[in-house]
Amino acid sequence: MNKYGLYGKLKAQAGKGDELAAILLQAAELVRTAKGCHIYIIGKDTQDGDVIWVTEVWDSKEAHDESLKAEAVRQLIGKAMPLLDGLPEGGTELDVLGGLGIE
Repeated sequence: MNKYGLYGKLKAQAGKGDELAAILLQAAELVRTAKGCHIYIIGKDTQDGDVIWVTEVWDSKEAHDESLKAEAVRQLIGKAMPLLDGLPEGGTELDVLGGLGIE
């Protein structure tokens, strides 16, 4: 039942964390119906409001990569990139074995 997981940290420019989070929440709505997406969670770091964490679980890496080709997703990426303070950190790939919420 292995799934593809991705865990990433995005640091917004000072004071832009809420704006970045709002864009990522829009992305969560877009992938709600994406083929192969099980979980797309956006969280704000409790110690630094400009740090946003993204947790994703997909059927496969291919399903994840395919989602990035959607025009609406590309537009949101274009809106988010100027808000970042450097390149995204993490991007840790996971071999998801199971757990609560994953069938």
